[in-house]
Amino acid sequence: MKNLFFATTAALALGAGTAFAAEKYTLDPSHSQVVFTYKHLGFSTTTGMFSGFEGEIMMDQEDPSNSSVNVSMPVSSMFTGWEERTKHFMSGEFFDAAEGDMVTFTSTGIEVTGEDTAKITGDLTMNDVTKPVVLDAKLNQMGEHPMEGKPWAGFDATATVLRSDYNLEKFAPYVSDEIEVKISIEAMKAE
Repeated sequence: MKNLFFATTAALALGAGTAFAAEKYTLDPSHSQVVFTYKHLGFSTTTGMFSGFEGEIMMDQEDPSNSSVNVSMPVSSMFTGWEERTKHFMSGEFFDAAEGDMVTFTSTGIEVTGEDTAKITGDLTMNDVTKPVVLDAKLNQMGEHPMEGKPWAGFDATATVLRSDYNLEKFAPYVSDEIEVKISIEAMKAE
C-alpha cells in the first residue's frame, strides 16, 4: 500500500534508486517529550511531562508493517511543575521510583490510516506492568534539517491510558484514572 506517510518516509530514508529496507532514525531527546494530563477533583486539568528519552524508529516503505518504534524514558525525568507533586508521584503511593526505573514503549504493529496518519499498537511498560496501547500518530514533516544537514522527521501522537492498568490508581476517582497522553518527537537518520 503506497501512501504519502510511508512513501515520503522511505524516499527520504533510502534515496532514489536503492533497494527498499527499513532505515533507522534515532530520537532527538532535546526536541521530544511526552505530556500527560489528568483531572483533579473535577476542578482542574493538571499537566506533567517526561523528557530526555531515548529511542529509535525503523521505517520500511515496501512493508509498513515491518516499521517499528522503540522508546524508553527514565521515570526520574518526570516534571509536574511543582516539586512536592513530583516527589509524591515518585513515592510508594504511585511509582515508588528507584534510580534507573524506566517507562518503555515497543511497537507491535502499524496500521496506516491516511496519507500522513497511522495507528501504532504497542506494549507500554510502566511501574513493572506491561499493557497494550494504541497511539494515533501523525507525520508532521520530513526533510533535511536546516542546521544538521541530514534527514529528519517529526511526529505527534496521542493516546489514553488508565492509571489503574499500571497499579497507579491511588486517589481515584478524585484524581482521574484516565490519563490523556500527547507525544511530540523529532528523529534523525542514524549514521
